[in-house]
Amino acid sequence: MKDGFIKVAAVTPKVKVADTAYNGERIREYMKKASEQGIKILVFPELCITGYTCQDLFFQDTLIAEAKTELVKIAEFSRDLDGLFFVGLPYQYNGKLYNVAAAVNKGRILGMVPKTFLPNYNEFYEARHFRSGADLDDSVQVRSDDWCPIRTDILFVCEEMPELSIGVELCEDLWVPNPPSIRHAIAGATVIANLSASDEIIGKNSYRRDLVNGQSARLVCGYIYASAGDGESTQDVVYSGHNIIAENGRILSESKEFSEEMIVTELDVKRLTADRRRMTTFEADNYSNSKKIYISVDFNIDFAKTELTRGVAPMPFVPSSKTDRDKRCEEILTIQARGLKKRLEHIGCQSAVIGISGGLDSTLALLVTVKAFDMLGMDHSKICAVTMPGFGTTDRTYDNAVRLIKCLKADFREISIVPSVKQHFTDINHDIDNHDVTYENGQARERTQILMDLANQTNGIVIGTGDLSELALGWATYNGDHMSMYAVNASIPKTLVRHLVNYYAETCGDEVLEATLKDVLDTPVSPELLPPKDGVISQKTEDLVGPYELHDFFLYNMLRCCFSPSKIFRLALIAFEGSYDAEFILKWEKVFYRRFFAQHFKRSCLPDGPKVGTVAVSPRGDLRMPSDACARIWLDELDKLTV
Repeated sequence: MKDGFIKVAAVTPKVKVADTAYNGERIREYMKKASEQGIKILVFPELCITGYTCQDLFFQDTLIAEAKTELVKIAEFSRDLDGLFFVGLPYQYNGKLYNVAAAVNKGRILGMVPKTFLPNYNEFYEARHFRSGADLDDSVQVRSDDWCPIRTDILFVCEEMPELSIGVELCEDLWVPNPPSIRHAIAGATVIANLSASDEIIGKNSYRRDLVNGQSARLVCGYIYASAGDGESTQDVVYSGHNIIAENGRILSESKEFSEEMIVTELDVKRLTADRRRMTTFEADNYSNSKKIYISVDFNIDFAKTELTRGVAPMPFVPSSKTDRDKRCEEILTIQARGLKKRLEHIGCQSAVIGISGGLDSTLALLVTVKAFDMLGMDHSKICAVTMPGFGTTDRTYDNAVRLIKCLKADFREISIVPSVKQHFTDINHDIDNHDVTYENGQARERTQILMDLANQTNGIVIGTGDLSELALGWATYNGDHMSMYAVNASIPKTLVRHLVNYYAETCGDEVLEATLKDVLDTPVSPELLPPKDGVISQKTEDLVGPYELHDFFLYNMLRCCFSPSKIFRLALIAFEGSYDAEFILKWEKVFYRRFFAQHFKRSCLPDGPKVGTVAVSPRGDLRMPSDACARIWLDELDKLTV
């Protein structure tokens, strides 16, 4: 459970209808197997002790009694196992029969949750046998010395990790307009267990998948769904054992239909609680259906580090599937262009001014500007694209900048900054051979001055080129490339910039433009502020601040997920296994935290720009942070790590 991960599973054992002894034995086999694999929560299907398809046999005293007997055996069997187990059975109380989910942990029957909504349409006849447990609020004596609550409003809470709070609903409960899981989540459940018996008909599997996944997203929870399968009666319908585990809108594991398999994954409970913590609308007072009084029943599991089997994406900003990635790229380019279009319309601009270096960021900004101009029906010649060679400019980047501008039919301008910067160094008495921060920043600020004044001349605005990764690290010259009149790339991380440019190259339909963009992509990232060596870029950004793919990983998991530095480090080891070693990752994570805190003053006065994803650093929106906050406790945590 270290870092909030908990290993969970759903399983559909083969059953024999009405053979409680056989079914109980199969349940216990999977309980033992799950415990041996370190699984802490295991969910079985609805009515699994008897089988779901017993029909009028549910009226038989013998079946009801044997189901209860088998539950007691299952509870006894759990005494030496480490886990919480949910099993389904028919249970008689006060002369009525209920379809319940029983929670079992370390020899105890913790509670029974009755089904609320009983389907009695089409092939379902549950109301013929069972009663709704919506109004139940009592305790039952399952064994002579063992009482447990029977009610719908129970949360099973882990003593070792209180954030792990589990609510239960059964099958049809999820399919109704107002599922019990809604109020469970509002009451504090971070995980929902669903014991189900959903038969298989054409198209139902897709609907079921969407339903489970959507509910996990809506409730910001983990959702474990176990459904009946092999062995159930096929008199009129067939059950496929379609099991699903989802987390906040993402399916983590799913069984193959018509297979007896245990699906296993890990839920990140602390991420779920962090997501809810920031959502001001996730409050009980906002929901009239959450007014029920819940009881908490504690359970125990051994506290140990959970070995992860779920994947950790090394580039969380970038979809792994090319189809999804292309769709995302088109969507982002449109959002960027739409934002710029509105700004140009609002202030009645006649032109847009943009500095083109031949690097990735300015290339993307120009492509976005062209797209915005096309939306407005404005001629590309109104885009004032300026290349400003300086002391570090190489032939490669210069040639790419010129070709790019000409391919896009923008107004090409070339203004060397060398004479003006030399004069500036003379004015402030700075030795031109001293290649310090003054030498570098003096060039960046001169370029910005040129762009701003050209914007005045052409009745336009300066389009910013800096990206999210640079803003996170403060890798920008204050009032230099840091400043613009509309920053189209401000919420685009560097790892995503590359894919956006590549997508444009592959879809532009212009061979020369495509070749130029491909060469830009192949050029090392550099501010080109230091003189080249033998005509080649001498100043490579990632040699100075570290790989952007690492920093984007740190940024996403810190801001979007609110993870601790040690948890981010643990995940990075998995995500970048084979690419970077632990010492290398730790080194640059420390750099990330130091720079992120120290450089916030640059982010606190950012120009306007469109948000495109879930992570952004605008001081007017996503990141309200003091510029003088101390990074000590984050860095101290990293200093305690051993590699």
